[in-house]
Amino acid sequence: MSGNAAGSFINKIVFVTGAGSGIGRATALAFATQGADLVVADINKQPAQETAMMAQRLGRRAEAVACDVNSTEDVAAAVATAVETFGRLDIAVNNAGVEQPPRPLTETSEADWDRIHGVNLRGVFLSMKHEILAMEAGLGEGHRSIVNIASGAGVIGIRGQAAYAAAKHGVIGLTKSAALEYAALGIQINAICPGIIETAMMDRFSGGTPEGRSRVIAQEPIGRMSTAEEIASAGLWLCSGLGGFAIGHALVVDGGQTIGI
Repeated sequence: MSGNAAGSFINKIVFVTGAGSGIGRATALAFATQGADLVVADINKQPAQETAMMAQRLGRRAEAVACDVNSTEDVAAAVATAVETFGRLDIAVNNAGVEQPPRPLTETSEADWDRIHGVNLRGVFLSMKHEILAMEAGLGEGHRSIVNIASGAGVIGIRGQAAYAAAKHGVIGLTKSAALEYAALGIQINAICPGIIETAMMDRFSGGTPEGRSRVIAQEPIGRMSTAEEIASAGLWLCSGLGGFAIGHALVVDGGQTIGI
């Protein structure tokens, strides 16, 4: 971070879903490094607790919660934990997501469609709904932000990824519509569209083999995968004063993957 963004998150209250690994963990720790206190949510509580302990070692307060973002009750309870623990909610990053095994549309089962959309789209909807309600009712003043993690698959079509791409396109539409509804209330809503990221999810997608990794890296003009920390830094920018005029934007951070498509 540089300029007036550095330290701009001191004592801000940040809620992150899918925070047990990958982009979610990197984002939570990036905010902690800049002075924020956290509620970190994951479907499995143990990795969320590990993230919380990492934040605590950075000198910040952090609570871990188990949360299935496809469950209204879980999401409501997780957001309520942030408000009950810290008194308000300033920033939320909706990162929880699942991948789709590559397969043609006609070989995609209804169960896979429902699973992917349940987490990747319904989960963002439920999270935003409860986060916005908490922000509207909060005691805090000043800048409030929500960032939804979409995907490069939210701006292009990808063979073998119809269900995933449809859900991520939906996240961008949801982001833009909600941004229009709440901008005048001081709640800034944007999305980030990552490309190929060095995470456990990408290992599963590529098969974790050298050949599989080479195949996906070949899609990146930059010639490498991104790190989760690079995506986290984009989230910090959007939530800082430096990114305050970005409203309803889908920020593509993909190493050039989607430029020529």
